[in-house]
Parts: sequence; structure tokens; C-alpha cells
Amino acid sequence: MTPIEQPPVDTGGAWQYVGLGCVTLVAGLFGGGMLGVLAAKIVGWAQRCVPDVNTGAPCGWGSYWFYGAVAGGVLFPVIVIFLRRRGRAAERQSDRG
Repeated sequence: MTPIEQPPVDTGGAWQYVGLGCVTLVAGLFGGGMLGVLAAKIVGWAQRCVPDVNTGAPCGWGSYWFYGAVAGGVLFPVIVIFLRRRGRAAERQSDRG
């Protein structure tokens, strides 16, 4: 008897990560922005800056939000795609052996 051969797995190249990158980009933007505003709250508290009376927004929250959103929008997709590629490479190695 011969073992049943499995068809080769279609890797799809870089296009398979486009959807994953788009979803994690949006999540990274919002998550990083929220962490930036949290950092603005902590820095405002440490500097004894009085928050806005009507909204409670910390001092200078816009710049903290922007830099946090940019950092999250870059780092989160890069980390997720890196880990996904590493997991798939390990999966291929285990299938061969």
C-alpha cells in the first residue's frame, strides 16, 4: 500500500497577510491611541495639569493620542504578522518531519 499524498499547501505569498494586516492596523490605531491618552492622563496628573472642565480631557491629549495611534498602527500589525509567519513556518516543519 502507498500512503495517500496530501496536496501541497498554497502559500499565496504576501497577499494572504493583507486582510490580517488591515484588521490589525485598525485595532492598533485605536488601541495605541487609547494608551496614548492614558499616558496623557498620567503625565497630566504627575505635572498637576488641570483637565478640561467640560470634558475631563487631559492637557495635550491630542499629541499623545497621535503618537500612540501611529505606534500602535505600526507595531501591532508587524508583531501579529511576524508571529503568524513564524507559526506557519513551524507548522510546515512539523508536517515534513
